[in-house]
Amino acid sequence: MGVIMANVTRIKAKDEKTPEEKGDEQALAKSEKTKKVENKKPKTTKKAVKAKKVDKKDAKPKKQRKIFAPFRYVRDSWREIRQVRWPDRKSAWKMTLSVIIYVVIFGAVIMLLDAFFTFIFNLILGE
Repeated sequence: MGVIMANVTRIKAKDEKTPEEKGDEQALAKSEKTKKVENKKPKTTKKAVKAKKVDKKDAKPKKQRKIFAPFRYVRDSWREIRQVRWPDRKSAWKMTLSVIIYVVIFGAVIMLLDAFFTFIFNLILGE
């Protein structure tokens, strides 16, 4: 039985020969492919260029008359208010109570911290 050995090319870190100098055709082909990939520039199509031009046109603000600005604001606000989904009475009470409980707890924490720091400063100052 014969053992078939594969032809393996080993390159050491100290080996500074390029694939062209070695005459290794496979390594040379790989290095040429990587050079081609590195040198490629992204292609820009006419559609992409047109899209960029359209975006620039849309970015310009339209001239609006300032006289009608308050009326436009009220009209747009009314449209937004009509789209709001208002809570029912039960959920409104739940949210209100949760806010009140949070405020009470947070206020208690602030009062305790204030009392603690007052006590510490009085100890430091000796009063």
